[in-house]
Amino acid sequence: MVSSPPADAARRSILQRCWFDIPLWQRILPALVLGVAVGLLWGEGAVQLKWIGDVFVRLTRMLIVPLVFLTIAAGVLGLGDPKRLGSLGARSIGLFVCTAATAAAVGLLLGLLLQPGVGVSVTGATPQAIKASKTIAEQLMGIIPINPVQAMVEGEMLAIIFFAIVFAAGVLALGERARPVADLLSAASEVMLTLIRFVIEAAPFGVFGLIAAAVGANGPGVFVNVSLLALGTLLGCLIQTLVVQAAVVRLAANLPAFAFLRGVVDAMLVAFSTSSSSASLPVEMSVAEKNLGIRKPILSTVLPVGVSIGRDGTAMYVALLSMFAIQALGISVTGFDLVLVVVISTLLAVSAPPAPSAALFMMAAVLSVVGISDAQSALIIGFILPFDRLLDMMRTVPNVVGNLANATVIARWAGEIDVERFRSAPVE
Repeated sequence: MVSSPPADAARRSILQRCWFDIPLWQRILPALVLGVAVGLLWGEGAVQLKWIGDVFVRLTRMLIVPLVFLTIAAGVLGLGDPKRLGSLGARSIGLFVCTAATAAAVGLLLGLLLQPGVGVSVTGATPQAIKASKTIAEQLMGIIPINPVQAMVEGEMLAIIFFAIVFAAGVLALGERARPVADLLSAASEVMLTLIRFVIEAAPFGVFGLIAAAVGANGPGVFVNVSLLALGTLLGCLIQTLVVQAAVVRLAANLPAFAFLRGVVDAMLVAFSTSSSSASLPVEMSVAEKNLGIRKPILSTVLPVGVSIGRDGTAMYVALLSMFAIQALGISVTGFDLVLVVVISTLLAVSAPPAPSAALFMMAAVLSVVGISDAQSALIIGFILPFDRLLDMMRTVPNVVGNLANATVIARWAGEIDVERFRSAPVE
């Protein structure tokens, strides 16, 4: 029997009211709580639900490379004036570096205050292999791709961003002859943003699967062995998000901090559940446009760049974890060593890959500066690694919120933000 049009319309109306009309964060939060409950009750069996979260993460990562290339290129074309692009890029990078340095200082101070590594024994940990870190020269050279297609296949974000900017600059230089290419890039960018809206509707299911699996695998006592480090990570994330980043929006953009925090709740929850800044990018772009009123020329250029260099949570955690390692190994450090910890944590955070647990393995580069060997660093990594998943979930939140805060400031400076929408729009 074929359904009548009125019956179909009624079903669509019920689905609209019961799902699509409910703000995303109000759908994600119950899914998160349900995931914790299922993980606690089912125990290790809840790991079987991880595939639900993995599907969501794969859907978001499927969009990342084309999204970054197309939105960056379309955003550059939208800016039009190459001089404006250069000024925008310099201010964006400077802002990201400043907030990351502040986060590293917060992590260092929490490490000194809480002393999380004092009395901790790591002798029973299994050492983990440490990859040789790239030099600054190698990192800079890596920004210029030898093969742009290979860079896209391997997900090298800075190389993709560089090629997108160069490609868009070429389109601008050619003028009217390249108008069809500019129109194609603009339309393709709109398609990607539409796909984002489809994918983020699956976020509550993905959050449920990821949280249930994480809690089921680790149990309620996951933080017992690293309780002070976990507390320091939590406090650092709260301070960086609710104090530093909120103050950046209030002071640098002259916009209400509460309205900003209210508008980015969806992105916070997705960042927490996925532990990945890149996987959170589609939701970041959605809330930037809908809730914060950031216009596309800014959100399509600053946010993808921020995914690659906006690492407030990473900077805070690397500095805090370095203090944990120094204390656990009984290493004496000077004031100059502490300054080096902040500086190198900032530099490493800015160049960190947007992947779960990346910060943990980057810590070795900081520790080498204060005389800790790779073997000792590997021991610390082996001790922390079993607990790092939930710590990573926490520190991804200030990464994502910092990206949105800096984009808000840049948009305000450039006059590319709908202030009325920012102040009054409901969370969607």
